[in-house]
Parts: sequence; C-alpha cells; structure tokens
Amino acid sequence: MKKFKPLSEQLDPDQKIDENWKKCVCGRRHLDAVISHILTIMQDEGIKNENSTLRDTCVPLITPAYPLQTVPYLSQDSLVILSPAVNRKCAERIVKEVPEVKGVLKGDIKETVGMKDSKSHPHIYKLLAGCDMRCDLVQTPFGPILIHKHQAEIHIEFPKPVSPKITLLKRAMEKYEDPKILDCTCGPGTLGIAALKGGAKRVVFNDLWYPAAHTTALNLEVNEYPLELSSKKQGLIARGESWDVYCMDVRELGCVLKEKFDICLIDTFPGVSTEEFMKSITDLCKEVVII
Repeated sequence: MKKFKPLSEQLDPDQKIDENWKKCVCGRRHLDAVISHILTIMQDEGIKNENSTLRDTCVPLITPAYPLQTVPYLSQDSLVILSPAVNRKCAERIVKEVPEVKGVLKGDIKETVGMKDSKSHPHIYKLLAGCDMRCDLVQTPFGPILIHKHQAEIHIEFPKPVSPKITLLKRAMEKYEDPKILDCTCGPGTLGIAALKGGAKRVVFNDLWYPAAHTTALNLEVNEYPLELSSKKQGLIARGESWDVYCMDVRELGCVLKEKFDICLIDTFPGVSTEEFMKSITDLCKEVVII
C-alpha cells in the first residue's frame, strides 16, 4: 500500500475489509494491511476522513520489538497502536475486529511519557482498550536481553541493531574488573541489566518514576535476576542477590546509599540538565557516565 496516498483511492468501493483481507498463506497479514484495516474502522467511526493516509493513522508499536530489514507480517496480539485522535468506542472496535492489535493508546508520540525530573508533573498516555505491554528484544555485546514496558507509562524507544547507549556502557565497563554500577535514572532497566549481563559485580537501579522502577524489577525477573519486591513505592522497593531497585530523587541517593561505585550512569530525558544529577552523585562514584 502507498503510505502517503489516501487509502480510499487505493481500494475498490465494494471491497470488504475484515480480519481475512490480504491474509497471507502463512496466516498473517502485512503491516500495511493491518494499518489499512485500522484506518477503515477509524473512518467508519468518523475519526478519520476519506482523504486519510496510512501515514497519519497511528504509530505502530510492534511486540516483540527488534530491528527488522523488511516490514513484517504480524501475528495475533502483536501490535500496540498510539493515536492522538482515537476514542474509547473506536479503540474497543479495533481490538475486537483487528486480531493483530493487542492494545490501543491515546496520546501524541511527540509528548514524552514518564517523569522528567522532580520538578515536573508525570505524563502518561491513556489506555483505551486491550493491553499495552510491549517487549523489546535488545541486542548487547553480552547477549540479548528482554525489556518489557507498559507503553502508557514508559518512554518509547525503538530498538536499534547496535545501541549507542550500550556501546558507551561497554566502553566504561572495560576500564574496571567486575565493576559496581549505580544506574541513577534506570527507566525500565535496560542499561543496568546489560551491565549485569556483562559481568558487573553489583548494580543498583534507581528511578524517580515508580512505574519505571517497578518495571525494572519485572525486567530483572524476566532476565533471570530474581528479587523480592516490597509493597513500598518509595526508597528501596526491591532487593536481589547483587542488584537492588530504588525509587527516589537522585539528589537523595547520597543520604541512603552507604557504598561506593565504580561507575554512575545518568540517562535523562532530552532537554533535562544533568548538572544537578552529577553534583548529587559525585561522592558516590569514581566515574560519571552521561548516556
């Protein structure tokens, strides 16, 4: 299908578009066919007009997510979609009628999800129907890791064949033997889990945003780093053999952590100054790495 040409100009007016439309012999449908099906439902609900294109229908968040060389054919429950225009009725129809869609979110991809710093208000997308849990398969020099996240609550990043963030982490870790690492702004735990996979002696995870810290605990379990999750939503929320998870303001970590680290990682949202973060953790570590 042509992405920038109105869908109505590419279809036969009498053509029936349902879950079997353009289905391959393998039993799956090409992403273009799935988005076309979604668009026809949005047009039927009056959310999109006859001049709408595939390009402006929604943001497709494929799960499991990993770098692809070609546009995929999708299986059932393998897609979370994000749209600023969709409403609940339309979302429920999409989940019911499009088998590939597992969840529908309302929101704008340009708006950062999560909590930028302690001075900002958290922003989340709205889950209108289905489930928004998405898994990224992240390749690292130490082996693959799986990162799950509720896309309504966690910042959306698309996996790359080679992650520049993990490349920086590997370079820093090579300076030490079995380093101890503090991941100050861990998000869903990607960098810290990669560090554990790469031989870090100990990793302490921290994030101000509880959904991120809680998701980190989930992802540690998924990647075979078991821990005990507490009912607390602040401070130490989960403890493992040589990995702990905190939910705190970075500026308060120095008052709580009574140990020193070789490397402190800071990976903030775009546009957020790292100056205060660095001042707060300088006494905790030998080296600060800005990701």
